[in-house]
Amino acid sequence: MRVIQRYFTSEITRSVLFALAAFLALFAFFEMMGQLEQVGRNGYKLQQAVFYVLMGLPGNVYELMPTAVLIGTIYTLSQLAARSEFTIMRVSSMSTGMAAKVLLRIGVGFAVLTIVFGELIAPKASEWAEKLKLQAQGASMSSQFRSGMWAKDVIKDKGLEGNVTGSRFINIQTVQPDGRIEGVKLYELDTDFHMARMVTAKDGMYEGNHQWVLNEVVQSDFTGGGNRKITEPVKTVKIPQMKLVSEVTPEILSVLFADPDRMSAYDLLAYTKHLEANNQRTDRYEIAFWKKIVYPLSIFVMLALALPFAYLHFRAGGVSLKIFTGIMIGVCFQLINSLFSHLGLLNTWPAFMTAALPSLLFMALAIGALWWVERT
Repeated sequence: MRVIQRYFTSEITRSVLFALAAFLALFAFFEMMGQLEQVGRNGYKLQQAVFYVLMGLPGNVYELMPTAVLIGTIYTLSQLAARSEFTIMRVSSMSTGMAAKVLLRIGVGFAVLTIVFGELIAPKASEWAEKLKLQAQGASMSSQFRSGMWAKDVIKDKGLEGNVTGSRFINIQTVQPDGRIEGVKLYELDTDFHMARMVTAKDGMYEGNHQWVLNEVVQSDFTGGGNRKITEPVKTVKIPQMKLVSEVTPEILSVLFADPDRMSAYDLLAYTKHLEANNQRTDRYEIAFWKKIVYPLSIFVMLALALPFAYLHFRAGGVSLKIFTGIMIGVCFQLINSLFSHLGLLNTWPAFMTAALPSLLFMALAIGALWWVERT
């Protein structure tokens, strides 16, 4: 079995890498066509567009890995079947279960590679690409709302610890590529949701350890809270510089612009906890988190779907037909995976079920196909 394991591993790995490279070249070509339309505008140069496309490839590797594994494995098994090698292996006492174990061991490596790209490489590469593009164009990040972006955190009497004394709504007009925030407004409410303080600042910079430094600050205190009379004056002071302790960090702000599917599971979990602490909806990010957990397991589903093709050498057409079938299965898997994410969000399905159901459906399809080819 060791010889068969090494043989299968080398052949399948070579085919998968070839399929993945072909897909990456195709996606990079179309992405480059889209970037060329922006070259020359606001100082955006060709080399920066090329770098932007290259930095997007790790994300494509993560998304395309299951499909590449499916196509590469189908090609390899079809070739073995066409050369009657797989038949000889079966005659030599290799059962379907043994073949499945061989593919399972190969799938572990591809699953680990998928996790590495999805958790470590792709999120950082996407972040660098966006920052480079914004710096090249002299632009800044802002939300789709005219009032800028909004975030919420709680106010505690000891900074990040202690008793909750109120809540804070943070409004930021723009976030520069270097992390500087501009047009900052803070609305602080007491535990009875009465306005206690309003702070405006020209800009601010993150110092680390949940501390921001705000510049050119105007602070207005509303004494008396909900019992304040209209005739009571509002105390307003101007402060050249002020430190702000907040649970909101640059990582949390970057989430407001990022696609949840391109974020790491760690960042999704941290942001979900932040939303839960502030009594905000977490459905979208919970679904994205569980998709990150389940997605590497789809490698094994694709390998299970590819295995029946090894038994079709007497009943099917050429290798090209099988590869085309594999491409269609891979496309259907991606479409259904995306469809269930939207359906789960609209119908408030449990996040884990929404993420796992597509893989379970295709695994059931693979088991049914194996049962059929063994009986016929």
